[in-house]
Amino acid sequence: MEFFIDTAIVDEIREINEWGVLSGVTTNPSLIVASGRDFREVVLEIAEMVGGAISAEVTSLDAAGMIKEGKEVAAWHKDVVVKLPLTPAGLQACKALTREGIKTNVTLCFSVPQALLAARAGATYISPFAGRVDDIGWDGIELIRQIKEAYVLGDIQTKVLAASIRHPMHVQQAALAGADVATIPYKVFTQMIKHPLTQAGLDGFMKDWAKRAGASPETPASEAGTNPQAGGVTPQGQPTQGGSKQ
Repeated sequence: MEFFIDTAIVDEIREINEWGVLSGVTTNPSLIVASGRDFREVVLEIAEMVGGAISAEVTSLDAAGMIKEGKEVAAWHKDVVVKLPLTPAGLQACKALTREGIKTNVTLCFSVPQALLAARAGATYISPFAGRVDDIGWDGIELIRQIKEAYVLGDIQTKVLAASIRHPMHVQQAALAGADVATIPYKVFTQMIKHPLTQAGLDGFMKDWAKRAGASPETPASEAGTNPQAGGVTPQGQPTQGGSKQ
């Protein structure tokens, strides 16, 4: 499963991109407003940074407006994916843009029939909103699983992009449900990387290393001196000759 980040905050994207895990970015009008920056400027900066699919959403509500806006947005950069709402006008625009070779991401999907319609219109990605489905008492991950199953049975190539991810368990469940992509908020990425046993293990390794280098456990590893076996000082403070005998 590929990972996208769901934000328009460039600093957040830069940080997670440096981990080496991102395949793309999703934005929407709300995220662009939150960034406080020009739409095109943000999209271009993101595209040059990440080098993967960048979803940029249209704001027109009629098909003609969506098509016009979609063509303009797609021309900004080769990696731009035009994001469209799952409405009759959005499907019409999806079909027209797909015919011109423009990639699309049909968003605000909440049912399997909607996902099937989007696929027939040629959507590159379909974005079921797991968290929002959970909010109304349904099962958002089950929706993702059912969409993927329907696509596999129908030999449909549209990619299932799990959206509205609220916590790390959503990511795990989406992967097990067969999602092709999960678009994840910055906060959830920072939660995914953490585990108390990872930190405890690292702390233990560093304390052991500090002791071996002739320093107290409280001494930071960066200040602990050299490894006695590689030269430096012995635990008793005596100089060595560059390493132990084999």
